[in-house]
Amino acid sequence: MQIASGDRLPDLRLPDLRLVALALATWLSALAALHFHAPAAVALAGTASLAAAVAWRWLGRTGWAAVLVAILLGVACGGLATAPRVAARDADPVAQPAHDRARVTVELTVRRDPRQLSQDAGRPPTWLVPAWLHRIAAASDPAARAVRVRARVLVFGGDPQWQGLLPGQRVRATGRLGPPDGGDLTAAVLSAADPPELLGQPPWVQRAAGSLRAGLQAASAPLPDQPGGLLPGLAVGDVSVLDPSLSSDFDRTGLSHLVAVSGANVAIVVGCVALLAGAARAPRSLTVCLCAAALAGFVVLCRADPSVLRAGAMGAIALMALASGRPRAAMPALGATVTGLVVLDPQLAGDPGMAMSVLATGGLLLLAPRWRDALRRRRVPRGAAEAVAIPAAAQVAVAPVIAGLSGQVSLVAVAANLVATPAVAPATVLGVLAAVISPVWRPGAELLAWLASWPAWWLVLVARYGARVPGAALPWPAGLAGALLLTALTLAALVAFRHRRLRVLVVVVTVAVVAGAVPVRMVAGGWPPVGMLVAACAVGQGDLLVLPVGAGQAVVVDTGPDPVEADRCLRDLRVRSVPLLVISHFHADHVGGVEGVFQDRRVAAVLAPDWPEPAAGHDQVTRAASASRTPVLAAPAGSAYRVGELALTVLGPPHRFSGTRSDPNNNSLVVRAERDGVRILLTGDAEQELQRALLDRLDSGQLRAEVLKIAHHGSAYQEPAFLAAVDPAVALVPVGAGNRHGHPDPALLDRLERGGTRVLRTDTHGDLAVVRHDDALAVVTRPRRQPRPAGPPAGTQRSPPAGGASPPAARATIARWLWIGWCWSSGRRSCWPCGRWRARSRPPGRAQRTSEGRQQGGAQRSRAVRRSERRAQRLTRRWRCATSRPPRCRAGRWPSCSARRCSGGPGWWSCDAARTPARTWSPRCWPTRPPRNRT
Repeated sequence: MQIASGDRLPDLRLPDLRLVALALATWLSALAALHFHAPAAVALAGTASLAAAVAWRWLGRTGWAAVLVAILLGVACGGLATAPRVAARDADPVAQPAHDRARVTVELTVRRDPRQLSQDAGRPPTWLVPAWLHRIAAASDPAARAVRVRARVLVFGGDPQWQGLLPGQRVRATGRLGPPDGGDLTAAVLSAADPPELLGQPPWVQRAAGSLRAGLQAASAPLPDQPGGLLPGLAVGDVSVLDPSLSSDFDRTGLSHLVAVSGANVAIVVGCVALLAGAARAPRSLTVCLCAAALAGFVVLCRADPSVLRAGAMGAIALMALASGRPRAAMPALGATVTGLVVLDPQLAGDPGMAMSVLATGGLLLLAPRWRDALRRRRVPRGAAEAVAIPAAAQVAVAPVIAGLSGQVSLVAVAANLVATPAVAPATVLGVLAAVISPVWRPGAELLAWLASWPAWWLVLVARYGARVPGAALPWPAGLAGALLLTALTLAALVAFRHRRLRVLVVVVTVAVVAGAVPVRMVAGGWPPVGMLVAACAVGQGDLLVLPVGAGQAVVVDTGPDPVEADRCLRDLRVRSVPLLVISHFHADHVGGVEGVFQDRRVAAVLAPDWPEPAAGHDQVTRAASASRTPVLAAPAGSAYRVGELALTVLGPPHRFSGTRSDPNNNSLVVRAERDGVRILLTGDAEQELQRALLDRLDSGQLRAEVLKIAHHGSAYQEPAFLAAVDPAVALVPVGAGNRHGHPDPALLDRLERGGTRVLRTDTHGDLAVVRHDDALAVVTRPRRQPRPAGPPAGTQRSPPAGGASPPAARATIARWLWIGWCWSSGRRSCWPCGRWRARSRPPGRAQRTSEGRQQGGAQRSRAVRRSERRAQRLTRRWRCATSRPPRCRAGRWPSCSARRCSGGPGWWSCDAARTPARTWSPRCWPTRPPRNRT
């Protein structure tokens, strides 16, 4: 149907904003009150109530005055609803033992399903269990009387029995309390190494939901790994068996909302029931009852916790709006629902899922109808117009939150959602049906799961190939500043689109930016650099080194602890084939990411030591190699291999070590790689026993190398004579930021630097690459954030600052962005957030020394150090900005940079001729001494 010129245009007036303003004010005030103490929240609510009464009396009750009154009432509602919860959180019966890190015995009720945290290298797995705390008593005094409380706690359980708990189950546990991070209603963190003592059965509703969820997992088990792990996430939000690499692809392509229980899931299930009832010509009252029953059952199946209740409310509102065709009437309903949810549970105010759900629903109600009608006026078919408008509106609405969380903006999200949308509904409906019939008819459930695997396969393919599109995701400032910046740009673009000339300007600028940034990032992104000899990727506390041997081919040494980070590293280096995978030893920080190396890549052979310990790591490598039919070869000392122009020689271990401080470390493969006359020594985790054995067996000429991978992440267990024999020009230290082992050892780094060795660390410099140009070596760095763990380790969380103030890092970030805005608006100087920030009265390097002292000193820090830390925190509010930007050097021409500093934005190199790195620009490349003449 075409719209004639005389047809009435749709109503484009703004909906009633009073309830929307009430909801937004309630939300923000509750979020602010979570960071305050109860008296401050009550004072905020009282002030807002008084101001609302004055505004009601003097400004009237219509127009913008009513909106102002609604905002003030929302502030009062948020403060009053949050104050008693904050008071319970900060009460002495829990706060004092948490502050003292006391060992206690508690009675808990599980709130949500236990979630396994990412396993740290060499440590047993840990389960995160949100729970309600009912009773608490000192564990050291058996006769102590238990105190009744009502507070939220997070349990870090170290025993596998924590994994089998269901929501609503009451247990008794013993462990050590610790303070929380703050910013929510969690009163304490409990670290429990022992198994829980069951005090009863969970409610029958949760047992039934657990049975259905387990049945869906069992029905999906015969399917291939990726669609079989994706199906429970699509149907009921169960991501416990989701492949990590697939989850990373979903994040990169903007499809992560598909594996979380959202309003879309509710709308699909309830809409399917409504369609069936309509096809059967059921009365309206019966249809409403069936839809309500389906909604209640789906909420129970997906666990009736606050996040699922929020998704049910949002989905019901979206379904009613789309069914009634009255989006303007749905916005007040959305505002009322948000207000009710935040008042009932103020914890939702700080939940990113809440923000994404509400924003997506608002985008569907406000933007999607207008964009659909605009496309219809341009003669786009109705189905195509809705298919484009709905995912585009939802993605635009939630993009600021996703950018703030992930630090990237997906350029393929709208296209990926458009292509993936047809497969979501059948996979969800078939998965839910498979879960429902699984307890009574297992073959039927497996058949439905097999049918659902086909649309799930389509989603896997969309995510896989969408994530591999060059420039699929562009980097963006993470955190609150990045989210606010993208929000401002989005609102400016939406306002500009209402005017014809500005609309053309926005389109031209957007196309120019995308068309300019993506090719530059693809072609001149600077990574991998030209002439690369070896790269060390920042994968956390673990080793992953890459030795290129041709176009798209590289020898990989170790795999790091995380398959997602391993796949990311090789993908960024454009490695599509691995002729040889070398495993130095089988510790988790060296083999945990082996599945990521095999992800969509052909691995010709695996070279491993003859020492099969630890057994878990050995089995993990063997399983991954067997699944890809890759042979695993033993590597005795003296064996040599050649891959293209790269020559590899196994130097050790000369014999098996037994009874040492760490036998797996001392049985690590020590490999020397040589290419173009440059020697690279890869030492695994070799400790002093193995290093002494190599010194006794080999002469100094066989050990000497220009590039050295420091053994065992730079630990103190190094033989000085071994380092002197190697005498490297460049030393690479793969190490994780903030690791609990104290790596690397400062004395070791000082010894190497005094000897003239350039030392670079992945925790501070990011990804590292050693390159060669003519007769000189250089090290190119690409700073990136360290992979964030899934949860904090037990007992290491910090208490919130006194008075509810934001942390110094947050204040510093806000100060930086405020200063940037002032500089750009004034036009008198040039400012940018690229690391040239310093406190005005703080000498260079002061912040770094203070941070190192804080990490190393622990509880034994001196009074002078603590005083300097407090002074440094006070100085973080005062910043200055450089008055000029240094000249740029084109990518790929870094050796011609003779200036003292030279840098630019993404795609540009920078040089520093000094021996010590200047803490200013990134990425950097530093010339080092040329390789020795072997002739």
